[in-house]
Amino acid sequence: MSRSSFFYRNSLSIVLITLMIIFLTGQFFTGWKTENKELVENGHAALKISEYIHSGHFIQATFENWESEFLQMMLYVVLTISLRQKGSSESKSMTGEEEVDREPEVHPNAPWPVRKGGIWLKIYKHSLSLAFAILFLASFILHFYGSLTDFNDEQLLKNKSAVSAVQYISESRFWFESFQNWQSEFLAVASLVLLSIWLREKGSPESKPVDMPHDETP
Repeated sequence: MSRSSFFYRNSLSIVLITLMIIFLTGQFFTGWKTENKELVENGHAALKISEYIHSGHFIQATFENWESEFLQMMLYVVLTISLRQKGSSESKSMTGEEEVDREPEVHPNAPWPVRKGGIWLKIYKHSLSLAFAILFLASFILHFYGSLTDFNDEQLLKNKSAVSAVQYISESRFWFESFQNWQSEFLAVASLVLLSIWLREKGSPESKPVDMPHDETP
């Protein structure tokens, strides 16, 4: 494969997005079958594909997971600015400043907010964490909407009254859905931070060089 080809230059994002689409598709169809199985078992009509795609069951399941991913990445980006882990490939150096700490310099190839300066530069300097924060907030809201809709659908099927958003926000069900994902995301990140102290993967930027001492921080 030519190193100047589009796929070579963008292969990581292409493969990751392709895998996401494959697994999201798998989630959709297995979720659709699972929901319909439960509906039929309880004497209700099965949902069509066009109905399931905007159902609370699908929206809740999807954004419940996306929410935790964006929360994890937002906090990880922010926490790694000032916190350290000796020996970890995920940590900045124990001493001194690094290239990412220096103030931006204006030059012809700099991104336009750097050349523009002012408020645009101030926003751009924190744009990565801000983007993840916005994605987290949007996913959180959609998760809440999907969870509320799914809960009320279940209530109606049981001939019970639906609840309002204000009532549902204090329900343990919604927060259980969130916390079970949030804790797993931070476990995964902590595992990467700590395991990269002693373990290696040759060729991966997430690993230290194979011959680097365990107690040395890249």
